[in-house]
Amino acid sequence: MARLLLLLTLSLLLAGTAAAKETVVMETSLGAITLELFTDKAPVSVKNFLGYAEDGFYDGTVFHRVIKGFMIQGGGFGADLKKKPTRDPIKNEAGNGLKNERGTIAMARTNVVDSATCQFFINLVDNGPLDHRGTSSSRAYGYAVFGKVIDGMEVVDQIAGLQTQRKGPAFQNLPVEPVTVKSVRRLKQ
Repeated sequence: MARLLLLLTLSLLLAGTAAAKETVVMETSLGAITLELFTDKAPVSVKNFLGYAEDGFYDGTVFHRVIKGFMIQGGGFGADLKKKPTRDPIKNEAGNGLKNERGTIAMARTNVVDSATCQFFINLVDNGPLDHRGTSSSRAYGYAVFGKVIDGMEVVDQIAGLQTQRKGPAFQNLPVEPVTVKSVRRLKQ
């Protein structure tokens, strides 16, 4: 009987752990990036990202900001470089204990703490200055990590290695050869 209770307890614990994560595949014009999303640590950001993904919002968007040794950013502009209409901004979850380390995905935002909508970035290196360091300023508040790359980091690095250009006042690090997000799809658990 004790063995049965132990097995039941372990099964419940493992089921709870599995439910705390979602997995998505981001198909790009350069290959697939598989992301594990942390629903337990960043539920608002994950729900927001999945909502946009399920609506097909990211399909056809481009990585519009690529900075070697820093990050790649996308999710807000179509191939025509027109900004896509978004939902209302979400609450910044940067204080969730997750760090902006190489391979993590985080919500992009403006200088306003709670301004993230659809744009995201993937860290190319450990970016400690982007971590939550308090509430004294927008910069100190940080950027909310909500997942990490579990497969396809070579695709991220390939995007990071592309030549970039300045295009008008809005795009200072735009890849010369566009990288398109074909789709973002949830994997069945």
